[in-house]
Amino acid sequence: MGDHVFVRACRGLEVPYTPIWMMRQAGRYLPEYMEIRRSVSGFLELCKTPGLAARVTVQPVERLGVDAAILFSDILVPVEAMGVHLEFREGEGPKLTYTLESLKDVDALRVPHPATTMDFVLETVRRVKEAMGGQVPLIGFSGAPFTLASYILEGGGSRHYLKTKTLMYRQPRVWHALMEKLTDTVVAYLKAQVEAGADAVQLFDSWVGALSPTDFRKYVAPYTRRIVQEVKATGVPFILFGTDTATLLDDLAAMGADVVGVDWRIELEDAVRILQGRASVQGNLDPCGLFMPKEALEKKVETILEQGRQARGHIFNLGHGILPQTDPDMAKFLVDTVHRLSKR
Repeated sequence: MGDHVFVRACRGLEVPYTPIWMMRQAGRYLPEYMEIRRSVSGFLELCKTPGLAARVTVQPVERLGVDAAILFSDILVPVEAMGVHLEFREGEGPKLTYTLESLKDVDALRVPHPATTMDFVLETVRRVKEAMGGQVPLIGFSGAPFTLASYILEGGGSRHYLKTKTLMYRQPRVWHALMEKLTDTVVAYLKAQVEAGADAVQLFDSWVGALSPTDFRKYVAPYTRRIVQEVKATGVPFILFGTDTATLLDDLAAMGADVVGVDWRIELEDAVRILQGRASVQGNLDPCGLFMPKEALEKKVETILEQGRQARGHIFNLGHGILPQTDPDMAKFLVDTVHRLSKR
């Protein structure tokens, strides 16, 4: 039997193997995605065109046979709806423009109404549900407050999160006001996705591994816990994901999520021991594992599956997004291998 949370997301569908899906599964590694991407002027336009975003969401299910579809969108969509200028430059990643130095700057940010400011996301959810006809569950998602705050303050990606941590340490009132507003936004956004038809949701706190456990508890945990509690009240499974979070797993397990994502920087069996049955586990193949020879990849999969059997439940996944250079045939081999080996 697969993970109990996955079964709940499937509305009772039983699967005789470990379920697998892959983060950023609709990404740039699929040629059919690239064909659609070339038909629009930019990444954000693709996200905001429900017909195309729905097709991209469904593509990996059809091509790879994964056990769930992950909504095609971007974690920064809510930030743009709040009033932050956002653009994606080819080869450079997202660039954000917003001066945030005081409570006045936080007050100027909106808590957007999803049905009016992010209606294209909700329409994509509805179209995906119609297209798949219940074949597999659809996972909606949002960026988490800490990660969204970091993008706003740094203006993009960062190695040291200097501006983010400086605001946390020197202006805690401003920091907590920002986190409150982001939390309000994320809760409303995820609830709207559920109402539109998402079967489960995932909170991406991609950069939270930059924090010490003490700072996580003081500056982030209350907001993460609130999101989990309020969104889980809708009745859907909740997945909590971060990278480089080996030192935070005990704290993440205490947030109340059904599933906690684990990357490859910790052995899965060690993560399972830390979780102590408080959550199921998702992970944890290094995305570079898809560049191994097939024989080596199969052995790696077998090891992860064996360690995952010790958990309350296990969803096989990559420890982070699939890389653009990945051969789609290797992704298909991985999915087939997980299904084949986990049926034993």
